[in-house]
Amino acid sequence: MTTARLKRCGDVYLAERGAIFDGNVRVPGHLVLPPDCHVWGDLVVNGRLDLGPHGTVGGRCACHEALIGHHATVRGGLTSSGDVTVADGAHVAGIEAGGTVRLRPGATVGDVRTDGLILIHGRITSGLLVGRQVKVFGNG
Repeated sequence: MTTARLKRCGDVYLAERGAIFDGNVRVPGHLVLPPDCHVWGDLVVNGRLDLGPHGTVGGRCACHEALIGHHATVRGGLTSSGDVTVADGAHVAGIEAGGTVRLRPGATVGDVRTDGLILIHGRITSGLLVGRQVKVFGNG
C-alpha cells in the first residue's frame, strides 16, 4: 500500500523527506510530512497535520488541525475540526473547518466554510468564503 514508512515518536508520526505513499493513509496521532512528500490517496489524521512545502495529498484530507506548507497541494479538499493555515502559494480544493482559517498570500482555495474566523493575509484566489467573520490584512 505504501512505498514509504513513518517513524513514530510518542503520538507524532514523521515521514522521511521526499517520501511517497501510494494509497490511502490513516494516522492515529499527529503527522509531520517534510518537504516533497506525497500521499496519492486519502489522508486521515487523528491529530495535527503538518504538510511540508511542495507536498501533495491526492485525495481528501481529514484532521484535527492543519498547516499546509508553501506550494503544497490538497487535491480532494480538507476537513478539519480545528484551525487551518494555508501557506503562501499553496492549493487546496476546498476547506471545511471548525476553527480559524488563515490564508497566506498567493494561496488558491476553493470554497471555505468555517464556524470560526477567516483571516486573509494578502492577495489570494478563492471560491465562496463563509465564516463567523472574514478579515483581510494588506491586499497589495
